[in-house]
Amino acid sequence: MQFFSKFASSKYTTILVILRNFLAVLLLSVLSATGIACFGQNSSPALKLSTVVIDPGHGGKDAGCISPSGKTMEKTIVLDISKRLAEKIRSGYPDVKVIMTRSTDKFVELQGRADIANRNKANLFISIHINSVDGKRNGPNGYSVHILGQYTSKNRDLYAGNMDVVRRENSVIKLEDNYTAKYEGFDPNDPESYIFMNLMQNAHLEQSFKFAQYIDQEMKGGAIRRSRGISQDPFYVLWRTAMPAVLVECGFMSNDGDRESLITEQGRDKIASDLYAAFRKYKKEYDGGTQTASETPSVQTDVENTVQEADSTLAYGTQVLVTSKVMSASDPFFKGNSFKRYPAGKYFKYVIGVSDNLADADASFTKLKKDFPDSFLVKIEKGEFSRIK
Repeated sequence: MQFFSKFASSKYTTILVILRNFLAVLLLSVLSATGIACFGQNSSPALKLSTVVIDPGHGGKDAGCISPSGKTMEKTIVLDISKRLAEKIRSGYPDVKVIMTRSTDKFVELQGRADIANRNKANLFISIHINSVDGKRNGPNGYSVHILGQYTSKNRDLYAGNMDVVRRENSVIKLEDNYTAKYEGFDPNDPESYIFMNLMQNAHLEQSFKFAQYIDQEMKGGAIRRSRGISQDPFYVLWRTAMPAVLVECGFMSNDGDRESLITEQGRDKIASDLYAAFRKYKKEYDGGTQTASETPSVQTDVENTVQEADSTLAYGTQVLVTSKVMSASDPFFKGNSFKRYPAGKYFKYVIGVSDNLADADASFTKLKKDFPDSFLVKIEKGEFSRIK
């Protein structure tokens, strides 16, 4: 396809990105296997969350979303929320280095934002934004949390149809000089551009999802009361960061209720406080803290569905979830389906419709896809997972 030929002209950059992610995966695997510094593990010296990068979206010539009156701009609100969050982290954790991609009203390129995080070897990247729907006064409302995910030709990511907001956030690229050459042919309006992201495995997906869960939990019922959930989407700035990363859409500028909360100091401070509470939970686990019994049931209480890593049986099934939680077979998430739980370091992969026959597993996957739109068919051999479709 034309897009891949564009990438071929910059093959060295592409190879470096792939190599970076491969090495990250390899490092995590080695650390997990040796027990040197696993995420959330306190049996040996652990990695510490020492650097966080906060990224206020837009800025300068890029106003982002604008209120119907034209008086309120996304770039101003997200900068204020980001500053408040940065101050709370600095005050609560003096030993944590907090870096902002911008602290004033200036324009920062998308790649430049990722470069700041990568150059400073950040442990966490938080991008703050506000959503909007053109031409729909007082339409959708609520906050949403996004992590890097995959794209299909039907304009749907693994969770929901968010390509409009993805295109809008990625379209900032077009404000940059010579963006076509700088971004190696990436076009935010070209579906083929997102297919390449499908080939990239995010080495930090599990950690990003964990932090996203904490954000979703803490913000629920807050200044912006409605949660629109967690989505996997191909945001360029998340793709280019080499650490756990989330993008938070704090509400809708186009919704009167959301906007009323966003324009008040109390509302913005509440959002920053909720993000800080999520950060505290995540850092505790990252640094080796343990969750309470009410948060994570003991593995010993529910082991009947757990497949040991030593199991060498070849199997196929539909992977529906990756999480550190030991979830019960009665959990409503599984909608009455039985599952197998596969250990993966400090996490578990939950697979439904496990069979040693590919045709049977594929037929099951076709049915399950309707209830689990984020699922995919996998091959499991000697504890190793490979995606089939």
